[in-house]
Amino acid sequence: MNRIVVFCGSSLGFNPIYKEAAVELGNYFANNKIGLVYGGGKIGMMGVLADTILAQDGEVIGVIPKLLEKEEVVHSGVEEMIVCKKMSERKVIMSKLIDGYITLPGGFGTLDELFEALTLGQLQIEQKPIGLLNVNGFFDAVLLQLDRMVEEGFLKQDNRDMLFVSNSVKDLVQKMNAYKTPKIEHVINKVVS
Repeated sequence: MNRIVVFCGSSLGFNPIYKEAAVELGNYFANNKIGLVYGGGKIGMMGVLADTILAQDGEVIGVIPKLLEKEEVVHSGVEEMIVCKKMSERKVIMSKLIDGYITLPGGFGTLDELFEALTLGQLQIEQKPIGLLNVNGFFDAVLLQLDRMVEEGFLKQDNRDMLFVSNSVKDLVQKMNAYKTPKIEHVINKVVS
């Protein structure tokens, strides 16, 4: 993977372990020549991640909607900043630039982006590895919900298995690098049957 989009919070959370995870991921990207595509912010987890990579002259591309392009939000140190009109347009632009997705802790926007990537994969609109860095067990309840969705017949196990999960950056990226594109099936059979 040459470029990965990272979805993460515009806050740092209360536990310093989350900031440390953003720094660790940023260092891994810089050391392995993986470009970052992200939401373009200078605040929270996003800012820490971008700063870590920029400090090592790594590639960082920001994609930010016009409504968030405010001085207190946008990262002025990112040379390649793509400004788009809408949040939905942001996701399309990001998708065209990257080879995979990683999600770090965050809030509503982070989960929205993760689930949109999973939905695109389920519908086979795109076929890219999707990883979840489960720092400090942050996503344990989300993972339990996904398992419940399988148990109750709302999610196929094959679709649940699209999400690679680890609490280790190296392990997660290895799993994602080993991703094999599934053969194209009829979408209705994949989702419903």
